[in-house]
Amino acid sequence: MTIKVAAIGTGNVGRHALTQLITDPRFELTAVWVSSEAKAGKDAAELAGLQDSTGILATTDLDAVLATEPAVAVYTAMADNRLTEALEDYRRILEAGVNVVGSAAVFLQYPWQVLPDEMVTPIEDAAKAGNASIFVNGIDPGFANDLLPLALAGTCQSVQQIRCMEIINYDTYDSATVMFDVMGFGGSLDDTPMLLQPGVLSLAWGSVVRQLAAGLGIELDEVTETHVRVPAPEDFDIASGHIKKGTTAAMRFEVRGMKDGDVAVVLEHVTRLRDDLCPEWPQPAAHGGSYRIEITGEPSYALDLCLSSPNGDHNHAGLVATAARVVNAIPAVLSAPAGIVTALDLPPITGKGLYAER
Repeated sequence: MTIKVAAIGTGNVGRHALTQLITDPRFELTAVWVSSEAKAGKDAAELAGLQDSTGILATTDLDAVLATEPAVAVYTAMADNRLTEALEDYRRILEAGVNVVGSAAVFLQYPWQVLPDEMVTPIEDAAKAGNASIFVNGIDPGFANDLLPLALAGTCQSVQQIRCMEIINYDTYDSATVMFDVMGFGGSLDDTPMLLQPGVLSLAWGSVVRQLAAGLGIELDEVTETHVRVPAPEDFDIASGHIKKGTTAAMRFEVRGMKDGDVAVVLEHVTRLRDDLCPEWPQPAAHGGSYRIEITGEPSYALDLCLSSPNGDHNHAGLVATAARVVNAIPAVLSAPAGIVTALDLPPITGKGLYAER
């Protein structure tokens, strides 16, 4: 029996999720929600870049989407710059008895001790009222820094530190909102972008270090953060727009989970807009970017995860992987107890049913 699903959002991640929801025989698409009138009324296939019409027309009306009675909503709408609205969307969806898998807001990956109770409790209450589950994940935060490092840790006799790294050139990432407004690339080093406002890094990626700590069975004393930015040596262009000389062109930050004065778990990002910037910083294992997991223990590990795609570069591959991570989790989430569920709660999400002939 197919699973009835609705798609919420058709942006950088959402269009890849929508593609799978249309083409994967496990699912029956019931509705598509979009954020703009420009997309409203368009067929889901057109929004996904597919040829054959689905007969499902996009709408900006969330109530109309819920009226189609999907079992699951796949939520990929932008949340970084509309947090209050996104959390309210989740509350409404869950209260209506519809399960959710999503890629944002990222701190819902593991929100406890990350978000204040007044932000978490309405989501938990709505899930209980609707007897529905919600799972938010992706690649980072997500698979690259929850399931993989904990799987490696499961083969250790002792663990002193887990470090999860994203080392990526973002020059082809095409989202001016994320690149300029959120991350502050192309902006003055004298200004503090949204991402680097005090506490925001710990809000966004505190879920990673808190979840890793929970997986290790330890309680952190505190979560700290640090960052450094480097200016562009001259003017140049990226997919999202123009970078002027002297504005932010490279960034490195860490979110650290502290235990008894030691750094127990670390989430680190090393982000460049050109390969030649900051050569002394860690370098990716593949052209463009990779993820790296380093475990200090007995034994110790270093694992590089490299993404690629026949249809685009590493940034494209990451968007597809983020979408597929949550879409493929749908059957497991449907079987999960009501409430916020995490990678610690679900069975391994495998590639069952995904084999495709060449």
